[in-house]
Order: sequence, then structure tokens, then C-alpha cells
Amino acid sequence: MEEQVGDKARKSELFEEFARVGKALGNGKRLELVDLLSQGERSVETLAAAAGLGLSTASAHLQALRQAGLVTTRRDGNRIHYDLAGPDILRLYSLLRSVAQEHVAEVESKRVAYLGLDGARAEEEEVTREDLLARVGAGTVTVLDVRPDEEYGVAHIPGAVSIPLDQLLDRLSELPDDREIVAYCRGAYCVLAYEAVDLLHSNGRRARRLHEGMLEWRLGGLPVEAAAV
Repeated sequence: MEEQVGDKARKSELFEEFARVGKALGNGKRLELVDLLSQGERSVETLAAAAGLGLSTASAHLQALRQAGLVTTRRDGNRIHYDLAGPDILRLYSLLRSVAQEHVAEVESKRVAYLGLDGARAEEEEVTREDLLARVGAGTVTVLDVRPDEEYGVAHIPGAVSIPLDQLLDRLSELPDDREIVAYCRGAYCVLAYEAVDLLHSNGRRARRLHEGMLEWRLGGLPVEAAAV
């Protein structure tokens, strides 16, 4: 039986509500903000700085995400903090990237160029999550978190040492030189860990990169710690 006119109108209204999510995510800078929030709660100011946006522009993008139900807010004095509305948003963001890489031809070439994989840098310098857990348990590896301090403070791999990438060269002496270092950052499309491994190699250290990063670690339900306040 064909839908009645009233049914079609209600169906259109329903699908418009679904479309609100797609519209909110249909902007590269908003996706970049979601990527940053996949690491944990952040203030508007730190999100704007990390995404290279002005404060008012970042706020407008975050409001669009909030109106679509994708993020939540918390006030702390004069500051507004944003967070993803739930783990399903993490899964949605991860799936969106996977679909794009699988079906949009240009994604792979841009990924390779951004991560520097078209030169000497190689993806085989990786450690799986399962291997890392086993080696952490055996005490045979140093886990290095090269994300900004704020992201480490919200959630990090248990036992990981925090040295942001821009401080790594000056703080190499804090890392033991008798064991391999496994560096990680935000996720599969984050360049920080690649650059950290390059720097460690150039300074004579044994180092590899964790396959993917914190986003995928959290999606896998693996243990995380927060820094003591």
C-alpha cells in the first residue's frame, strides 16, 4: 500500500532530523574539532587554538555540533568545556573516516601526503595494540605519549610517559636508552607519532609507532588512565 500524503510529510520531517547530523558533520573544521574532542573534554579556547581558529569561529562550529546533539557542554567559572555526547559519536566519526578512505579516491593520496608516507617514512614501523599490552606487562618497552599535556591529562595509556612532540628533543634524557620506545598520538590520521619516531631514530633510539592511536584504543575498550590532579 502506498504511503498517504500525511505519512509522506511525517517521513520527510523524520529524515530532515536525521540530516541534521550529516549537516553538522559536513564541514572539515567541525570534523577537526570532533577529532580533537575524541581525545576528551576540552575548553573552547584550547579547541580554537588547536584547530587554528578564531574563538568566535570555533564557538560557532561547536554550537552547530551541539544543536545536532553531537557534543555536550560544561561550565567551569567563565569557561565553557565541550565533550562528545557519547561513545557512539566516536564510533560514528571513526566509521565516517573509514567509509571516506574506502570510497573517496582522493583520501588515500592526501593521507599519504599528510603523514609523509610518500618518502622514507614507512608504516611498517608499527606495534599492534595487543603486542603493546603484552610488552607493557612484561616491562620490555617504554610507552611515549606525544600529544599535548592537556590530552594526556584527560586520558592516556596506563604507564605512558608524557612528552609532547615539541618538547621531545630537549627531554630525550628522560627516556631510558636500554629499551625500545613505542610512541602514540591521537589516532590513525595523526602525524605526531610519526614525527616522534623520526626524531628518536635520528638520535640513535630504538622506536616504533603504535598502530593507530588513542581514538582507536578507546574504541577498543582498552584501559586508560587520567593524570592525577
